Amino acid sequence: MVKKKVIIMGAAGRDFHNFNVFFRDNKDYKVVCFTATQIPGIHGRKYPSELAGSLY
Repeated sequence: MVKKKVIIMGAAGRDFHNFNVFFRDNKDYKVVCFTATQIPGIHGRKYPSELAGSLY
C-alpha cells in the first residue's frame, strides 16, 4: 500500500495535537512537514524526534 503524504498546516499547538492523535502511529500516512510561518522566530525549529514515534 502506498502511503498518503501529508502537510500539516496550523499553529498554536493544534497542528502537533493532530499529528500526535491521528498521524503519528498511522501507517497509511506520512507527514512530510508542518507549516508555521505565522509564528515569529519559528524558522528552523524541529519537532522533537523523541515525540515523533517509531514511524519517524
